[in-house]
Amino acid sequence: MLAARNIPFRSRAAMDAHATPARPGRRHATLGPFAIAFFVISASGPLVAIAGGLPVAMLFGNGPGLPAMFVLATAVLLVFATAYTAMALDVPEAGAFYAFAARGLGRRWAGATGLLALLGYSAMQISLYGLFGAAARGLLLPLLEPALPWWLPALAAWGSIALLGYRQVDLSARLLGLLVAGEYLAVLALGFCIVRAGGAEGIDARPFTPALALAGAPAVALTMCFACFVGFEAAALYSEEARNPARSVPLATWGSVLLIGGFYGFAAWAVVTGLGAGATLDALRALPDPTELLFVLAERYMGGAMPALLRALYLTSAYASLLAFHNAVARYLFAMGRDRLLPARLGRIHARHGSPHAGSLAQSGSALLAVGLFALAGADPVLTLFTLLSALGTLGIIVLMGVAALATLCHFARARPRRPVVLASAALSLASFAAIATLATVHFDVLAGGSDGPGARLPWLLPLAMLAGAALARRPPPQRAGAR
Repeated sequence: MLAARNIPFRSRAAMDAHATPARPGRRHATLGPFAIAFFVISASGPLVAIAGGLPVAMLFGNGPGLPAMFVLATAVLLVFATAYTAMALDVPEAGAFYAFAARGLGRRWAGATGLLALLGYSAMQISLYGLFGAAARGLLLPLLEPALPWWLPALAAWGSIALLGYRQVDLSARLLGLLVAGEYLAVLALGFCIVRAGGAEGIDARPFTPALALAGAPAVALTMCFACFVGFEAAALYSEEARNPARSVPLATWGSVLLIGGFYGFAAWAVVTGLGAGATLDALRALPDPTELLFVLAERYMGGAMPALLRALYLTSAYASLLAFHNAVARYLFAMGRDRLLPARLGRIHARHGSPHAGSLAQSGSALLAVGLFALAGADPVLTLFTLLSALGTLGIIVLMGVAALATLCHFARARPRRPVVLASAALSLASFAAIATLATVHFDVLAGGSDGPGARLPWLLPLAMLAGAALARRPPPQRAGAR
């Protein structure tokens, strides 16, 4: 649920399939591990995760035991980070799972990984339209009568994002930095106010005990927790600008995982403390919209203008996430079109804007179709659209990380000299992601409202996407001048 995503293919200057790509000039001795970690963490949209994801994870997952799932997710990703950073530094331009699979497992696995990534990121992007619509409705509700349907602001956001994506217009990095800093400060301030007030039932560590952590559906909660970490792997993209990549990139990656896990773990614990561990689920079920939880707590423990400020930051955070996901998906479509895994038309760039405009239009079309179908069905924007598709996207990304671990294991098994620590971390990561993906798939019906609903069968889209990608990869790659 991070606002900005690793765009794992060529830069805008290299998006010409008919020319030899030129590597940008290197900037040596500029970034250390703290600077790289800051860039990764500042790219997140914490209010999207905390106001949108945390209440849903508690409601459908393990309730007040959610903070313990962040501890577990952090531990798993710290192990994976060891294998990931070794692969990123060993394989040139290995800034994405797509490239990992190509180098470690071959073209067919790369095709399977590319289509799986496309499905996962597309699902997460489309899910955010439901969250944005609900956030806009909550912000404007006092001003409008009757209530605004969620799909109207979602369609307004869709139109502006379709235009910005087509023209390759990104939000100002400075503006995003200020907004994200405001989000972090507001969440931390709320957490400290809850702690200072002593919470609803006192300050305790019950949310971290096995009794609460393993209650309900912990696999669902753990899946939703992983969504908060998506994007931590972007630290490897800064390897060319690091003073000492072999040291800075691993430290920045581990530091990012620890800081992200610590922040969201603290936020989840503060929310549970503010409600009281024994009353968390009852409080959530009493709300007409679970995403109202954070604002209820802000009103209770802070008051004043803070709830309105949080709502405004929540809306801008959701919008920034929508645009970032849109741009990432458009570039996946561009790269796969360029490699002839998808129609070649998607691999073209706009002559004037230099954007992957065909991929942007394709993503806009699929998002409009999905939002329209959910709106016509009268689906709840949070409990159905956001919950189902964000969970599907996160599950896909967990599988992607498992494929990356397998690719790393295969790559370093062939390398000499052997690197036992990397091999062990890759093997342990592979086993962990396989177990988590299996449990999340088995319990996906919890999110879908029962095993008989069509939503419970959504995880089958993941292996189907991988099989389709592997089949498409049987085509010979195009011959292009220069090295990739």
